[in-house]
Amino acid sequence: MKFVTLAAALSLAACAPALADPARLKVEGGTVVGTEANGVATYRDIPFAAPPVGALRWSSPAAVVPWSGERDASKNGPSCPQPMNPDGSPNGGGANGPTSEDCLQLNVFAPTKAKGAPVMVWIHGGSHLVGAGWVYDGTNFARDGVILVSINYRLGPLGYFAHPALDKAVNGPVGNYGLMDQIAALKWVQRNIAAFGGDPKNVTVFGESAGGMSTLALLATPSSKGLYEKAIVESGGGWFPAVNLAQAEAIGVTAAGKLDLKDPTADQLRAVPADDLIAKLRDGTYGPFTDGKLMTESASQAFAAGRAIDVPLIIGSNSGEDSLMGRWRPEYAARIPPLAKLVYKDEAAVSDEAVGRALFTDRYMGGPARWIAAQASGGQPAWLYHFSYVGGRFRPMMKTAFHAAEIQYVFEYWGRRTPMSVVTDEDKAMASLMHSCWVAFAKTSQPGCASGPAWPAYDAKSDQLMEFGSPSGVRTNFRKSKLDAMQSVALPELGLKSK
Repeated sequence: MKFVTLAAALSLAACAPALADPARLKVEGGTVVGTEANGVATYRDIPFAAPPVGALRWSSPAAVVPWSGERDASKNGPSCPQPMNPDGSPNGGGANGPTSEDCLQLNVFAPTKAKGAPVMVWIHGGSHLVGAGWVYDGTNFARDGVILVSINYRLGPLGYFAHPALDKAVNGPVGNYGLMDQIAALKWVQRNIAAFGGDPKNVTVFGESAGGMSTLALLATPSSKGLYEKAIVESGGGWFPAVNLAQAEAIGVTAAGKLDLKDPTADQLRAVPADDLIAKLRDGTYGPFTDGKLMTESASQAFAAGRAIDVPLIIGSNSGEDSLMGRWRPEYAARIPPLAKLVYKDEAAVSDEAVGRALFTDRYMGGPARWIAAQASGGQPAWLYHFSYVGGRFRPMMKTAFHAAEIQYVFEYWGRRTPMSVVTDEDKAMASLMHSCWVAFAKTSQPGCASGPAWPAYDAKSDQLMEFGSPSGVRTNFRKSKLDAMQSVALPELGLKSK
């Protein structure tokens, strides 16, 4: 299952001092010089780990390599290696331009006079195959008093790859290099964010699609405990088949065959040009798995057993997650269980496609989000949402909110390819509302939205969520019979139980 984001349009002191010089700061590695405008200081392309090249390819992130002089932090750095569009347009993750294995860098958007400001760390989506942190603009978070950090992490076969030749000589974790990068970035934030005026004890990690899946993986990874105090998962699923190291290594052996390497050594694998890896292995399925050391269980298993890291959580999904399916194919109809048409009566009255798309949305996003919220609700509070708002410019073409549609509203930023002339006043109001909820959560650990009704914490008995739609509001027992039916099928298939 690929979760490709459609958000291509988005783009060390003990105490946190006020920023005396907003464009020039000292961090690990040396001095960075960013830019300042309208009360927001922006720093781009800051390394948080050594370049993962040569012997460091498919290795845990190493310490930052110091630089001499001042480092220009005014321009975007390269994206991690990934498939790019030949015409130079943004790919499915919003990335274009140069790529490089030397890509472990992050971007910081900070209020120029920040002192003890809350911090949000954004993990981009894109099937763990495409995307980049620089695509997303955190200016409006900084405008509202929140420091926004967006990160890169290794992708595809460079980010999630296991092979016996690489793994046998390593005592530590292997395979989950993208997840290791995310942890390394969060550790960098802990050590450095005070220099920007941020509070390392008030960090929210959040992401969408593959970034949401990564956030759930972090919540299931014991070594990430203490690196963040809150989490937000946007369209990140939650019901994941468990893949162990042996299975991942078998996939890696098959992948090596596509590289014309039989029984390769680690050196031979590391000598393959990155472009060849991306071109020949781009169709693989990538993402966190249970390697046995970094991740000892899947996120689904951790939440089912009550072992996930207990922090305040927002989780939700969109009404049109079936956009991930692409075009409907007639052969899909044969895969619809007869019982499903009895549960999804309204959809069945329309067409097999309507049933199939509803099943997809509920199985991969809506159902897992509600289940995760219920599992998490026994500790720190969790809040569940459903995003159904369709932007004015899309209404002639669609009736549901496609996968990743919420990102522009969360960031209150319309991106590089959306002229303001097509953004309606209603769109702006939705962005103001949703953005305010995320900002309040970062500041107070509760989504106290600027307008609308109070958003209640999730409890399986009351079964309430916030719908961001036309209109927005609290819904009770939202799609309950359908989600209950989906859960009754999905949990046994995955060997999961609810608390």
